[in-house]
Amino acid sequence: MRLLRICAAAICGVFLLAVWQRPAMGQAAVPAATAGDEAGKQPPQSDQAYHLPPDKLAKAITLNKIRLALEIAGTLWGLAVLWLLLATRTAAGAEAWVQRVTRLRWVQGLLFFALFFVVSAAASLPLDAIGHAVSRHYAISVQGWGGWLGDQGKSLALSVIFGSLILLLFSWIVRVSPRAYWVWLWAIAVPLACAAIVVTPVVIDPLFNKFEPLSKTHAELVGKLEKVVARTGTDIPPERMFLMKASEKSNGLNAYVTGMGATKRFVMWDTATDRLPDDEVMFVFGHESGHYVLNHIPKMLSIMAVALFFVFWGSARFAEWMVGRFGARWEIETVGSRAGFLTLIFALSIVGFFLTPAGNTMSRHFEHEADVYGQEAIHGLVPDPQKTAISGFNHLGEAWLDDPDPNPIVEFWDYNHPSVKNRANFAAHYDPWANGGHGEFFAQ
Repeated sequence: MRLLRICAAAICGVFLLAVWQRPAMGQAAVPAATAGDEAGKQPPQSDQAYHLPPDKLAKAITLNKIRLALEIAGTLWGLAVLWLLLATRTAAGAEAWVQRVTRLRWVQGLLFFALFFVVSAAASLPLDAIGHAVSRHYAISVQGWGGWLGDQGKSLALSVIFGSLILLLFSWIVRVSPRAYWVWLWAIAVPLACAAIVVTPVVIDPLFNKFEPLSKTHAELVGKLEKVVARTGTDIPPERMFLMKASEKSNGLNAYVTGMGATKRFVMWDTATDRLPDDEVMFVFGHESGHYVLNHIPKMLSIMAVALFFVFWGSARFAEWMVGRFGARWEIETVGSRAGFLTLIFALSIVGFFLTPAGNTMSRHFEHEADVYGQEAIHGLVPDPQKTAISGFNHLGEAWLDDPDPNPIVEFWDYNHPSVKNRANFAAHYDPWANGGHGEFFAQ
């Protein structure tokens, strides 16, 4: 689910990001996907419920190797860039330069962190471009280079504007409270993440994609989704159901819930409404509703708030050790300087990297619960919830060319959703209503 990723990214990445990842990813946030119409008509007879035709299977295997290589390279390169900024004394040189430009400390800080975002974006651009080229080659993306560069520019502008302000505030806290700054940063991070979740769907998302009420073009579908609303008790009326014109950029399938409070809404990609049967869209909607009904958002926020207390403490100690060990060589005296603040970002990045499996394990657990909830939510509303779920997962996997047999270690470390293979296999065997039983979340 996209909103769970937003929560994690907003909390853990608050030092680095002012905007979120866009929803189009290799492992989509939607519980929808199958290898064509026939897979949805008949339940698979083999142990493997997720299938790809031979030509797409070969492409999926190759594409997922490329995805993994790019992700590993991107992670290592991101850490290397931070290290190089410190080790080559570029950070110290940039701080000296902004001090010569102006005497106003807040302007110095804004200039310094704006430069940091620009350099970071420039360093990641080649790998990002390779990723986009690969996505275009495999027909996952249909966005032209002009539009893609435009989105990159928007992301950079948002990072420079909002990210620089956030880092300016945090670096000021580190400077004025050299002993307890990590506590203050921890106390501010979660409220900032919550605020970001609220404003993202109405401020950030419209800058990158076009949205319209789902009822405008899919009134009959909205009527069916209202049946799921009645069954689940979620507060998502028709005016909070939106269609995103994803087909202008992607051939992938996706849907998500986003926002919080007054901005809470369900968003369906037009690629999904155009290519999925209504029964499968109802399953998708049931899955996404499960995230709200099962309180996954507050649970994730609470767990991560506790975890981040120790993350900030450990990262602060690590950053202070680096300054003590390498500060003279890097021309950095304290973590409280602007260049020194980058050591804290570097420390957080390293700690975050090693905590990736823990965050993804939690996310996979919530996604599995939502899969179960979605399948139960459509029981009695569609002819066969099992077939609907299996077909939906196959459509998702085929659209994104997901690996039908991912390496378990890669899945453990890198997947924030269970693999399509595991999701489809579970759906194929989940029938709690057999012999008069009932589901885990519904009494009938």
